[in-house]
Amino acid sequence: MAAALASAAEEGHFDELRGRAARDDETYTLELSDKWTQFFDALGTAGFADLNRRTETLQRQIRDNGVSYNVYADASGPQRPWELDLFPLIVAPESWRQIEAGVLQRVRVLDRVMADVYGPRELLKAGLLPPALVRGHPGYLRAMHGVVPVGGTYLHIAAFDLARGPDGNWWVVSQRTQAPSGLGYLLENRLSISRLFPKAFEAMHVQRLAATYRALIEGLKAMSPAGADSHIALLTPGPYNETYFEHAYLARYLGLTLVEGSDLTVRDQRVYLKTLRGLEPVHGLLKRLDDEFLDPLELRPDSTLGVPGLLQAIRAGNVLVANAPGSAFLESSALLGFLPALSRHLLGEDLQLPALPTWWCGERASLEAVLPQLDKCVIKPTYPGSASHGSFEAALGRSMSRRELDEWAGRILREGDIHTTQTWLPLSQMPTWEPRTGGDRIEPRSMMLRVFAVADGPQSWRVLPGGLARLASASEGIATMQRGGSSADAWVLTDVEKGETVDRTTLLAPHQTPAAVVQRKRLVTSRAAENLFWMGRYTERAENSIRLARITINRLNGEDAAAPALLAWLGDMAMKSTLVLPGVPSAVQARRVFERSLIASLDSRDGATSVGYNLRALKLNASSVRERLSQEHWSIITRAESQFSQSCAAHAAQGDWSAADALRTLEAASNDMAAITGAQTDRMTRDDGWRLLSIGRLIERLCVLAPALASGFQTGAVHDSGGFEALVALFDSTITFHAQYQQSRDVAALVDLLVLDRDNPRSLGWVVQTLRGRLAKLAGSAPDALDALARKMPDPADWRLAPLCTPDADDRYSALAALLSQCLGAAWQLSEDISLRYFTHTFETGQSLGA
Repeated sequence: MAAALASAAEEGHFDELRGRAARDDETYTLELSDKWTQFFDALGTAGFADLNRRTETLQRQIRDNGVSYNVYADASGPQRPWELDLFPLIVAPESWRQIEAGVLQRVRVLDRVMADVYGPRELLKAGLLPPALVRGHPGYLRAMHGVVPVGGTYLHIAAFDLARGPDGNWWVVSQRTQAPSGLGYLLENRLSISRLFPKAFEAMHVQRLAATYRALIEGLKAMSPAGADSHIALLTPGPYNETYFEHAYLARYLGLTLVEGSDLTVRDQRVYLKTLRGLEPVHGLLKRLDDEFLDPLELRPDSTLGVPGLLQAIRAGNVLVANAPGSAFLESSALLGFLPALSRHLLGEDLQLPALPTWWCGERASLEAVLPQLDKCVIKPTYPGSASHGSFEAALGRSMSRRELDEWAGRILREGDIHTTQTWLPLSQMPTWEPRTGGDRIEPRSMMLRVFAVADGPQSWRVLPGGLARLASASEGIATMQRGGSSADAWVLTDVEKGETVDRTTLLAPHQTPAAVVQRKRLVTSRAAENLFWMGRYTERAENSIRLARITINRLNGEDAAAPALLAWLGDMAMKSTLVLPGVPSAVQARRVFERSLIASLDSRDGATSVGYNLRALKLNASSVRERLSQEHWSIITRAESQFSQSCAAHAAQGDWSAADALRTLEAASNDMAAITGAQTDRMTRDDGWRLLSIGRLIERLCVLAPALASGFQTGAVHDSGGFEALVALFDSTITFHAQYQQSRDVAALVDLLVLDRDNPRSLGWVVQTLRGRLAKLAGSAPDALDALARKMPDPADWRLAPLCTPDADDRYSALAALLSQCLGAAWQLSEDISLRYFTHTFETGQSLGA
């Protein structure tokens, strides 16, 4: 069945499905390799008929998990779901032994090259490495010369991009050492694909990944200054980086603190993390940004991603950084041509895993050798990504005309040092599942495999038994994610006949003593705390704006819509919440114009602080603390924002955006918000981060409900039946009110439930009382004492019903108005004070954490 559905690989390419080079032979297409036959046999009784369902399940899982990647070549938008193919790349044991041995040997060579370049420079003196290729590289950091990193290892993670040639042998195409990406994505790939094919995964004895990840963390801690007790953090450029999903995913899986440069500070040549509780030492950094951005004091002065003074802390031996800064020159393709001689010199060994023949055109002999064969080469920049050193897009000679080849030859002659050429290799092609209207097919796609070596101790490495397979898109012959390609899981098989066993380790962290577990507390960085605080505020703001919009549309179309007091209150609240644009006639002046403007502005991106605006702001803050949110929590936030936006856009495009349509869209958003607030209330650990999220929600609730009640009295809406009901509905207390007071419209009942009742979570008394308690808990105050911030909030114990619900001589409720004004003022001041104390750390000079 599989052979009948499978197209043959292009002639001249290695066919992974059939385990041999493709050829023009009718019998060739009918023969599948043993490992792929075993995979298809394990599909189950449904067989190939079930693959479309599995494809849909996989796409839904990727979408629900929020796995994303920024595609530079995609003009439709910066972010898209991660592309993962249904079939894995299956690597036979004998192939893996060749890869593993060769990768381990190469990482040893690279580590020694780096040690020499930043140390005695014997390789440069002996002419084994051209000085122009090393010291002329923009990634060579003179500030690191003479520095031996703590632990003695320069490279803790190295990635090698491999291609399989037509003869079935693997070749090294490139290597990544600065901040190689893929460790998180390949883990997500493994979890997704192994769940879709559990029978095949077990039957084929696929090697597991968890033990290698655990070895990486244990190795980093062992080499860090504090040993096993070291605090390791993952340094990310932030949520706008194309691989931020991977950073958050890895930090959560590895148990690391996810930090940005602004979260860290250097004091006395030591690195510290800014937390709500003060400075916490950091002993190791797993960096995911390029070296040039690490330290604005010594590298790029315009960098806002790094940590001022970090290089000095590294030189002092007080922090381990993986990988050690200065490894960028190792990534140059030109270096591949010098590694065979370097291996013989440094290790006394020939390289077991060859690289594609590579020539650096900065040498005359290489230049003369390569010019006649440009049509058989790939032309690459010697210094990729460097505008000052003549970087350019790689070019494929075989796709050029004679005129284009002559033009490239001229450029290479003029500036040979910035050009490197590499023999073109037809990439092997692996099977991919292609659902089609005219019949499903198994189609071949060109593939490269990224393999990772990780340090498990000083000068000791192991190879992750798997990798990230990258597939070329149908229109591109280049296997790269940045050009719209896709990925595949890589299954490395175990040779059980030779006594190999599968390591079934699933625990990532080593066993810890009870004392260590008790002492271990989750750190909350000041940046994460600020994002959680505003996440809470935008959650409440979105919920209240949705509720207010629903109430307004319902009341404008109800029986009591003509009541002037109600219309005045609705208009005042919509204006204060900026649900309508400035200049729109009020509800009293033109009720239908006002309604149409409100509906049209539900997802406005210009002027109005719309429901859609609040949902987008909530998503943005949540994305910055994604590692702290459950997958379900994050998914519902993204779903709420996208579905609301899509619904608004669809109705706007049709030109028929009726009140009924708007109410249905708002109701769906309200249901999503109920799930979001439920996740925050019942699914998050009650640490300081959660307290700030909760405090943010309560402050926002006070800022909305206190002026809403004041406006109800000022406009007289509370004395109108429709206005009274609308006000109770905005406080989300309709059911409670009618259960306690039936159909009463008494002001005393209203004030009692919405202001004084400390059992009603929507009353002002409950909000203020809870705020005082959580502020005291956040500050670490004793149970019977209140923090200074908490004491600034009015005490609900002093509030009395009679004065608040008794009108004065002017028939105004002056005491209530004063209390509402006091609550609003205290809420705004509290927001400022929290920012000063916990986020900018200028509230108390003794807590200043500035760099």
